[in-house]
Amino acid sequence: MAKLNEIAVRSVAVFLTAWLCGGSAQAAQMGSGDPSPTNDTELGFIVFQQNCTACHGNAAVERAPTPAQLRAMSPERILTALTTGIMKTVGDTLTDTQRRKVSASLAGRPLGSDVAGDAKQMPNRCAADKSPIDATASPHWNGWGLDLVNSRFQPADQAQLSAADVPQLKLKWAFGLPNSSSSYSQPTVVSGRVYVGADTGYIYALDAKTGCVHWSFKAKAGVRNAMTLGPVKGYAGVPTAVYFGDLLANVYALDARTGRQLWVQQVGQHYSNRITAAPAFHDGRLYVPVPSWEGIAASTKDYPCCQSIGAVVALNANTGKLRWRNLVIPDGAKPLGPNPAGTMLYGPAGAPVWNTPTVDVARRRVYFGTGDASTFPAAPTSDAVMAVDMDTGKVAWSYQVFRNDSFLVGCPVSEPVNNCPKNQGPDYDIPASVVLRKVEGRDVLYVATKPGDILALDPDHDGALLWRKNLTGPVAGENALGSRSGLAAPSNGVLWGGAFGSEVAYFGLTRGGVAAMRIADGERVWMRNFSLPAGAKPGNAAAATAIPGVVFIGSAEGTLHALSSNDGSSLWQYDTHRSFDAVNRVPTQGGSISSGGAVVAGGRVFVGSGFGVVGGLTGNALLAFGID
Repeated sequence: MAKLNEIAVRSVAVFLTAWLCGGSAQAAQMGSGDPSPTNDTELGFIVFQQNCTACHGNAAVERAPTPAQLRAMSPERILTALTTGIMKTVGDTLTDTQRRKVSASLAGRPLGSDVAGDAKQMPNRCAADKSPIDATASPHWNGWGLDLVNSRFQPADQAQLSAADVPQLKLKWAFGLPNSSSSYSQPTVVSGRVYVGADTGYIYALDAKTGCVHWSFKAKAGVRNAMTLGPVKGYAGVPTAVYFGDLLANVYALDARTGRQLWVQQVGQHYSNRITAAPAFHDGRLYVPVPSWEGIAASTKDYPCCQSIGAVVALNANTGKLRWRNLVIPDGAKPLGPNPAGTMLYGPAGAPVWNTPTVDVARRRVYFGTGDASTFPAAPTSDAVMAVDMDTGKVAWSYQVFRNDSFLVGCPVSEPVNNCPKNQGPDYDIPASVVLRKVEGRDVLYVATKPGDILALDPDHDGALLWRKNLTGPVAGENALGSRSGLAAPSNGVLWGGAFGSEVAYFGLTRGGVAAMRIADGERVWMRNFSLPAGAKPGNAAAATAIPGVVFIGSAEGTLHALSSNDGSSLWQYDTHRSFDAVNRVPTQGGSISSGGAVVAGGRVFVGSGFGVVGGLTGNALLAFGID
């Protein structure tokens, strides 16, 4: 083991040397498409794929640690090796900032998070509380989409906040995520507690009224998804568990009252697998979406592109044991031949699952959307909606929304090179959860897309298309194709999802604004644009949230809006892009609200501020608003 650890540390030196000799320049030359990552904990994948995979993960190089072994090292251990340890000679060639960034990115979490983030170090500890936690107790907002169908619509009895109350909302408390550089975990509210994750790997349980901290738990890597609570069996005195995943594709179950770990299960099959969306819970089972990040720099000629495939796995919620795994591309990637540099290429691959699955209890099916392919031709299950059997994971049907969308970050649109797809783009994906809603006596599945198309599918007829409308302009077309000449960028579409009432759905738009759509036929009811401060970047990509009479939507420049659901007129707004006096006395800054939306329960509105992953305004704030 000691020898392996020494080899692992030396491998970091190779990693750093490659980065200094050209890795950062290559990253800077990334082409159009998804913005390159900006926070320190997400830089390592780019450098690793561009410079290190010829050895790490290559079975022919026996002495090279696997990617999993490298990522298991803590950032403190890597930094120590570079500053005072075995790799000091290499570390001396770096600035302190470079050493810290590389240490954090390779480990997947910031430096200093092990101690500073612990609730035991905080001054606002809650008094001892042995009250039981009940995931179904009112009021609550549990998981990503609130319910099994991901409606994101909170009824009046749970919201305990009316449209007339909203103009009186005031900030009640702010909690700072210690050492965090991006507040990207949507909060969950259950039994008077708020559960939230951090990019440092910490999970916190806070009091919903005061923001005092009950406990913290340190996961193995950063946590981006919302927490999902559900009943658990087999643990004395533990009726309810908190379920979530981390950026190393570990899934956890914790005692919801104390934060004690019950089990942890690794669900990834490729080193780039991670978990970014909340699991869905039903009847003792977790349905966990598994995306990957392989496409970030897989275009480099020395990378054996591409082998990572999106999946959904079902786990026993009591034990973490795998029940089934559904690979979006069922046969897996196969060798295709070498690229011009002699590196073996693989395919088909890609189609990550970025969204929380939707559970259809009546039909015993699970629905989810998939992302674009990383190889060409794109698999028919990429950019698609899939329906799988709840008990077996077998595919019941799939509906492809966009064909031949093959995309790798760093590939030029005009001329494919190295590992780039023959046809590049348009990088549409289906990031938002599919929503199941009953309208005019029948169940309908709704799919929101990045170019603004909203689709209605029939779950009783293998996902047959009922209608397809665009929120902001001409319909993009059922079979939109990428090409080397490129498609026009998505006009103004949906990224992380809408809120669905019984008759109208509400969507924040990626290039700014909010639109309301009648779910019976897809006709637009109203559209609202916002006036922005000088120099502010427009964007309302965060998931929308609705209560009777009100729609909440965040913005890229940090404003939380509350609009009338009748006509889109403004009821209230709050600028979160500023510093706050946090209850835990941590330096706290708000920023972009561009992923997780606001959640409403028990007369309170909770929102994370500081989503800095894709060029947004970084921050580490969790905010609570109320009128009492």
